[in-house]
Amino acid sequence: MSKKIAHAKLPDKSLNDLPNWDLSDLYPGTTSIELAQELKDVSARASSFKNKYKSKVTELSGVELAHAIIIYEKIDETANRIMSYSQLTYSCDMLNTETGQFYQSMQEAVTEINSNILFFALEINMIEENDLQEKLASPELRHYQPWLRDLRVFQAHQLTDELEQLLLEKNISGRAAWVRLFDETVAGLRFSIGGSDLNITEALDKLSDQNGKTREKAAKEIASVFNDNIKLFSLITNTLSKDKSIEDNWRNYTKPISARNRINHVEDEVVDALVECVTSNYQNLAHRYYSLKATWMGVKKLNYWDRNAPLPNDDDMVIGWSEAKDIVLGAYDEFSPTLANIGEQFFKKNWIDAAPCAGKASGAFSHPTVPSVHPYILLNYQGKIRDVMTLAHELGHGIHQVLAGCQGNLMADTPLTLAETASVFGEMLTFQSLLKKNKDPGSRRLMLASKVEDMLNTVVRQIAFHEFETSIHNKRQAGELSAEAIGDIWLNVQKKSLGPAVKLHREYNVFWAYIPHFIHSPFYVYAYAFGDCLVNSLYAAYKESESDFSIKYINMLKAGGTLRHKELLAPFNLDASNPAFWAKGLSVIENFIGELDKEN
Repeated sequence: MSKKIAHAKLPDKSLNDLPNWDLSDLYPGTTSIELAQELKDVSARASSFKNKYKSKVTELSGVELAHAIIIYEKIDETANRIMSYSQLTYSCDMLNTETGQFYQSMQEAVTEINSNILFFALEINMIEENDLQEKLASPELRHYQPWLRDLRVFQAHQLTDELEQLLLEKNISGRAAWVRLFDETVAGLRFSIGGSDLNITEALDKLSDQNGKTREKAAKEIASVFNDNIKLFSLITNTLSKDKSIEDNWRNYTKPISARNRINHVEDEVVDALVECVTSNYQNLAHRYYSLKATWMGVKKLNYWDRNAPLPNDDDMVIGWSEAKDIVLGAYDEFSPTLANIGEQFFKKNWIDAAPCAGKASGAFSHPTVPSVHPYILLNYQGKIRDVMTLAHELGHGIHQVLAGCQGNLMADTPLTLAETASVFGEMLTFQSLLKKNKDPGSRRLMLASKVEDMLNTVVRQIAFHEFETSIHNKRQAGELSAEAIGDIWLNVQKKSLGPAVKLHREYNVFWAYIPHFIHSPFYVYAYAFGDCLVNSLYAAYKESESDFSIKYINMLKAGGTLRHKELLAPFNLDASNPAFWAKGLSVIENFIGELDKEN
């Protein structure tokens, strides 16, 4: 199956060379013999694995358990490879019926495979702790100790084998189906702005247009289109929130966020300290900055569509793809040629899909796929400076995923809280490199303001998202929420976080509906703030460090999921469980704002 994808018409010919990825390193095509054969083979291996080990795991010796894990890991990696290929294919053409059917059929096939091997992790968690410690005397099993450690975090929340299998199999017609409905609905929305028919990514981009009338028109159109569909988005949100509540109750999680914190291997109190630190600094950060921006824009209050507006004298230049590549790789190379060399492979080998097109997933991501292949990066590149920063961000993810691949399929993944470290650090490297080379005071001021806005979007905005999400899940437990009630919660949280200098018109109450993280990964959003504050502290340590910092940093990325945040940050003398750690991270943003205030 192949289909010509219609790319959006971009405003500058320097964007005509935007790359499309080549997924053939995963499989030659959706109807290829290779894919069909691998799916058949892995299905047979999963069935054989179940026949050999089901109800016998607790009795295995250390060596036998290690050998079983090796077989399990290979089955899991193949299933993940198939699923990665289907997800990446689907993400570029969500509105194509054949692509959607292929994605659904692969989901169903992989779910059947996972259903056959599900018992294995459940039975490992039935091994008594003393017995497991004896088994870990085996060097072969000791290699997998970090995976076993993380698996057993969920012991207290594990259900019976039958219930676990039921939840896994029903996910296709339950949660996954609602997520797909959200994705395809958003991908299919069209926004009429300035005589053009735009998708969501292109429409949101207009909120950063130089022309204030264009920004207002875009904001009103986005609000109108989402308002026309708000009942559907409210239904999806209510349904998924209730679905999560039911499962959380069965698993004995005390708070809606607790399951995410377990997945992230971060203590509830650490996240609470982060949230408290950011919310208590809303006034020093967002309120102060947007008040400054209103002054620069010559108004008493910013309309919500002017929050990300270019500042006066910003030339809004278009940065071509080739230049963006050189900027980002140059910044990485200044820090570590090793990282730059890894990053260059993404460009040379077509591991990036950057062109906006109809039906393509909005936003950006780096998909790790599996360690035996390599990651792929999706962008919607429009040529703005923030798109360059997004490239730096996603390339950081990709490099991290390549380096962590040495840990193997079961231990390469990093918790979300640490997964944002390399990406945000890459952004900081790129920003500092550009700032250092820029000698014009006015231009440097614009750059600094742009960086502050990015940091506020990453820290303040994401914690406000977290507050919104927490409130929705808590209030949903008492009954279904109307679209108006959800909108009121959204407006109240936004007013609290953005402050009195930003005017939120009533139609802004539907802007929660386009944010995919609420649907795809409940309580994901605080990871951005976690990563940004962590990187601010880490970058300060870098500037104060000896020459071996980059080596320590690369070793941290190579660790993948084998170490927890305390162990990973210890070589840098940083501790995320200390409230002062978060305050130090926020002080970087506050100092930037202070520098801008002095020049005001």
